[in-house]
Amino acid sequence: MVKQQPSRRSVLRAPLALAALGSTSRALAAQDGGSAQPEAPVKGGVRRGNIRQAGVGWCYGGPLEELCQLCVELGLDAIDIAHPRDFPLLKKYGLQSSMTVSMERGIGITNSFNRKENHELGLEVLKQRIDENAAAGFHNVIVFSGNRAEGLSDAEGLANCAEALRQLVGYAEERGQTLHIEYLNSKRDHAGYMFDNIAWGAELIQRVGSDALKILFDIYHAQIMEGDVIATIREHHAIIGHYHTAGVPGRRDLDDSQELYYPAIMRAIVETGFEGVVGQEFIPKGDRRQALKRAVELCDV
Repeated sequence: MVKQQPSRRSVLRAPLALAALGSTSRALAAQDGGSAQPEAPVKGGVRRGNIRQAGVGWCYGGPLEELCQLCVELGLDAIDIAHPRDFPLLKKYGLQSSMTVSMERGIGITNSFNRKENHELGLEVLKQRIDENAAAGFHNVIVFSGNRAEGLSDAEGLANCAEALRQLVGYAEERGQTLHIEYLNSKRDHAGYMFDNIAWGAELIQRVGSDALKILFDIYHAQIMEGDVIATIREHHAIIGHYHTAGVPGRRDLDDSQELYYPAIMRAIVETGFEGVVGQEFIPKGDRRQALKRAVELCDV
């Protein structure tokens, strides 16, 4: 795109939030003994609620307080990619952190567990974040593979990640936490990122061997790298703990200018029995409030 868009890293300090998922049923019996009227949707809210959805602060483009209020209005109950410093505001609005960030002190997307020199600091950072998340009553923390480096093969990077995460999952289990390693594209947004194909992530999950480690399946990134999104979800749903959305190309609104058909994707997710959260991680093109509202309605299958 001609106009440079903000990255998650560049705006991660911005606040986030979201609130109470719910759908309201209203069936009024007719006075003459007729049948009840059809269910009426909540004004501006979620009608079916088969998919739990969350707003994402870094890409929303507005104040955290505004996003909190909008999420409450839309019947959502969570914010994705939240930092512990934002927890008080989330709680003010009755919102959860559905995915808490772990980027801290140089550990993050590009520098993580695929290199052994990052293990000591990375484990320290993640344990701190696990503790903060547990103390707040939240349950999900994001982790990353790290970038490829000269002389580091994908196989070695995978082995290094598995070694570090095996040391962490027991602690996460004790604290009621689940770690989610995110699948990102290395083609357009995150050059060099190692976990850029589902086979790599699936092998990591198998080697670590704990329910405290799942995949964060970002539909936008997966479409760019491999496509075949619905079949991949059906094949790997047991190891996927969380989803993110965005339009392809451009990481923009979930509208008819992009190539993914989200209602079908959401139906496939529902069919797997998924009980987690889908974060609306797209950058609005225009009115951000209307863009999020449309995305929530589109994904409410």
